[in-house]
Amino acid sequence: MLALRLPADIEARLDALAKRTGRSKSFYAREAILAHLDDLEDIYLAEQRLSDLAAGRSDTVPLSELIERHGLED
Repeated sequence: MLALRLPADIEARLDALAKRTGRSKSFYAREAILAHLDDLEDIYLAEQRLSDLAAGRSDTVPLSELIERHGLED
């Protein structure tokens, strides 16, 4: 269960969309979250990786090594 407080203008847009399409506001909220969750997770992972690199807890791998390791040569 999730409860969201939205700004009035966003709530009005969501309500209008739901009425026009016969879908629930929850349907569209769920769709929006699902559409962006992968991106948000990727951003968090990239920020964590950058932080680890800056703190010396991790290091880089040359592209040539990744290509070889995963069999991606031409």
